[in-house]
Amino acid sequence: MNKNELIAKVAKDAKLTNRDASLIIEATIENIVLALKGGDEVRLVGFGTFTVSDRKSSEGRNPRTGESIKIPATRNPKFKAGKLLKEAVNG
Repeated sequence: MNKNELIAKVAKDAKLTNRDASLIIEATIENIVLALKGGDEVRLVGFGTFTVSDRKSSEGRNPRTGESIKIPATRNPKFKAGKLLKEAVNG
C-alpha cells in the first residue's frame, strides 16, 4: 500500500474526503518527524514507538584504495512495533 492508497482507505473508512484524509495523514507524519527532531519519542499504545538512536562516529576503510576514512556520527529514526501490532501480524 502506498501513501495515496492509504489516504483513500482512511477517507473511505472515516467517511472523509480524500483531501481531509490527506491533511490528517500529512499532519500526523509531520508531527512525528518534528517530535523526533526535537529529541522526543512518539508512543502510540498498541501500535508502536518511534524513537531516535545516536550512532557514534567511527573509522572505516575505502574498499577501492584501502584509505582510512572517518564516518560521521548520525541520528537514525527507529520504530519498535507494539504488542497489538505484533499480534495482528502474527495471528
